[in-house]
Amino acid sequence: MTNPDTTSANIIDKTFDPAEIEARLYRHWESTGAFRPARPDAKPFTIVIPPPNVTGSLHIGHALDNTLQDVLIRYHRLKGEDALWVVGTDHAGIATQMVVERQLAESTQAVTRQEMGRAAFLRTVWDWKEVSGGTITRQLRRLGASCDWSNERFTMDAGFSAAVTKVFVRLYNEKLLYRDKRLVNWDPKFKTAISDLEVETREVQGHFWHFRYPLADGVKLADGRDHIVVATTRPETMLGDMAVAVNAADARYASVIGKFVELPITDRRIPIIADDHADPELGSGAVKITPGHDFNDFEVGKRAGIAAADMLNIFDAEARVAACDGVPARLVGIDRFEARKTIVAEMEALGLLDRVEDKIVQMPYGDRSGVVIEPWLTDQWYVDAATLAAPAIAAVREGKTKFVPANWDKTYFNWMENIQPWCVSRQLWWGHQIPAWYADDGRVFVAETEAEAQAQAGNIVLRRDEDVLDTWFSSALWPFGTLGWPEQTPQLARHYPGDVLVTGFDIIFFWVARMMMQGIHFMDDVPPFATVYCHGLVRDAKGIKMSKSRGNVVDPLILIDKYGADALRFTLTAMESQGRDIKLDEKRIEGYRNFATKLWNAARFAQSNGIVGSTSAMPPAATAPVNRWIIGEVVETARALDAAMTAFRFDDYASTIYQFAWSRFCDWYLELTKPLLAEGADAGIAAETRAVTGWALDQILVLLHPVMPFLTEELWHKLGSRDHDLIVAAWPVTDARLVDADTAAEIDWLIRLVSEIRGGRAELNVSPAAKLPLHVRDADAATQARIRRQTPALERLARIAAISFEAAPAGGAAQIVVDAATYTLPLEGVIDLAAERARLEKAASAAEKEAAALSGRLASPGFTEKAKPEAVEKAREDLAARSSEATRLRAALARLG
Repeated sequence: MTNPDTTSANIIDKTFDPAEIEARLYRHWESTGAFRPARPDAKPFTIVIPPPNVTGSLHIGHALDNTLQDVLIRYHRLKGEDALWVVGTDHAGIATQMVVERQLAESTQAVTRQEMGRAAFLRTVWDWKEVSGGTITRQLRRLGASCDWSNERFTMDAGFSAAVTKVFVRLYNEKLLYRDKRLVNWDPKFKTAISDLEVETREVQGHFWHFRYPLADGVKLADGRDHIVVATTRPETMLGDMAVAVNAADARYASVIGKFVELPITDRRIPIIADDHADPELGSGAVKITPGHDFNDFEVGKRAGIAAADMLNIFDAEARVAACDGVPARLVGIDRFEARKTIVAEMEALGLLDRVEDKIVQMPYGDRSGVVIEPWLTDQWYVDAATLAAPAIAAVREGKTKFVPANWDKTYFNWMENIQPWCVSRQLWWGHQIPAWYADDGRVFVAETEAEAQAQAGNIVLRRDEDVLDTWFSSALWPFGTLGWPEQTPQLARHYPGDVLVTGFDIIFFWVARMMMQGIHFMDDVPPFATVYCHGLVRDAKGIKMSKSRGNVVDPLILIDKYGADALRFTLTAMESQGRDIKLDEKRIEGYRNFATKLWNAARFAQSNGIVGSTSAMPPAATAPVNRWIIGEVVETARALDAAMTAFRFDDYASTIYQFAWSRFCDWYLELTKPLLAEGADAGIAAETRAVTGWALDQILVLLHPVMPFLTEELWHKLGSRDHDLIVAAWPVTDARLVDADTAAEIDWLIRLVSEIRGGRAELNVSPAAKLPLHVRDADAATQARIRRQTPALERLARIAAISFEAAPAGGAAQIVVDAATYTLPLEGVIDLAAERARLEKAASAAEKEAAALSGRLASPGFTEKAKPEAVEKAREDLAARSSEATRLRAALARLG
């Protein structure tokens, strides 16, 4: 097949234009089905994408996550495996409903969903999804994601919805899913329960109000006080207090345990109970217990024998004070924060406000609504997560699924071993409606269809549960629901379980753990993936977490427009070091764009010298040492890349191919072979060199393709007429027998020697044009033989006039040691030796002084403990740079002798 959409002969343009290339090549790949698994006899390799929200757009975290997945998929595809990257989007219940409701409010009709009715509203959401719900998938294409778009899934498509319903019904029938009254995170704006992941904790300036609760029945404390002091950051919740807890070991309250206090304002008597939740060392040692509005208090209440059905719920769904036992009518209906002001004022008027303390409060907010979340007692559907968690914990302990980096398994175990019942119902309209129907007498009928529920109930009227399921419930089925389950499809049999899950560590519990639980339970005890790779966060260049409020958010699409997708992908891959956070510096992206340009220009150079792509994966026959060397270098590089990918060392993969392509091939091999291609050179060696260069360049394109797919695919076609695209080419041969160890050692020695000579000349300000004699001493016979063989290369590459094994003349000279031999470059009359020594001494002293100051600052606890983390990190980086500079300058001085 020829280069897609090209019209002229495949001449490599002078200018590398990523934008034009990327759009054209992606259309070509997708239209030819290059992303689909099509190797039925090959080993399958499967990744499921963490489904982005249908409301979403590409952010830098997505860019990292999906780049790493694409690197894996393209690598395994090149290795000949039947690679499938399952793609799709999540319906994102609360986020999508919020977007559509906002659009309705802003429309000319300004209609609410309640006014529309459920059916009409859901039709509107589906219409929105068809028009606007594909933004992020279009943006993933711009990144180069080679997903199987022909089988794109959606968590509310018909097949997936059937899977969700079946799972709900089966869990219910197995008594692993039930309805219960418990505390949930309640969002008063959206009037729904939300998950912990949707709660954003913020530090706000608040207060600690200390109230006096009068002891009932004339009881007094041992010190004579007739009241107990309790403290709260939420005075309004006192309306729901059902006890005061003290520690049984606290002597101050031993005599009043089992007695009562008169709860002010409500005129209710509540008991004084003993519970370890009360810490004698904190505050007064007494704690007000509001089981209906605090998660800790809920557990205390249960331990005290208060049933959930009896716990007081003092707020309605909008967080207004509700009619409740003892709540004065004057407070009913007012907002919780208005109630706070009123209660504080009344307590003060009653003389029961002991004191007010300023306090920084950790306040929970809805991440989308922006309102304070209220712990609220309500009836919801729950999954028995503890039972499902047990085999999921065992799977990781037994090594069936492993975390990379390995330390994340500790986080997984901590969460899973302390897991609470999982609330799976949401008070929304957009989502999977719960398949439960209710009779007027309170009986519940759970079934996959209304007809089945009606058959269970008999001839009575049923009403369906109006709630929908938490989006994490459906996305937990992603690894097998996307492959056709509950039908036993060929795709399910072939591609479950998946091989790798790539995700952020922040959703190990919310998504990874849930997939483990559901996958093992519904897929015959088989975990959904063998490896969970957890990457870090992308931070700005100073190491600060990105946020809109800080104004340091980076838009990956802007970076792609500016530098190309390949450059961004390479940057993210090179900086991903097994879960460590990434400091994204635009200069790095620019540097990797320059790397792409260098390879582009190297291909242009090759083409201008009559070099074309190879027709074989095996290397051509080679006799010239430099050609045998580059063949071995390709093999060693491919083997190193295999090792890096096996170990999930994305940074090693990127740095290895970068060093090989830039340094070994572009800088050294092409330079070393110029004489072999020059006019008048041996025709046979020239033909061999063209063949080896074309083959080596092909292998570089294959090795680099997983990280830089667009550049490599374009050059693949530019360098020759191909019968297949690079995306489905074969990984290089890694036969160790192709490595000529002796030749490799000699060329490596030559490169080191030339590099040292060039570095020494540059440090001592020797003109690049100056040709200097080179004197060699202490060289053994083998080294002398190498020098004689490589004399032409040394003279040309190191600007050497002549080479002598005689002692160097007296006078100033630069001395370089490589292995056991010393190489001397006489400098008398070439540079001003005294001035050069003075310059180097001054620069070295300045660098040492600066390094000492930085070292002293870093040794001071006053700096390392009080300064911002980014300032400390900057000081460490500066210290390393100054220390390195001082060492280099001292070495240059030493060379002068």
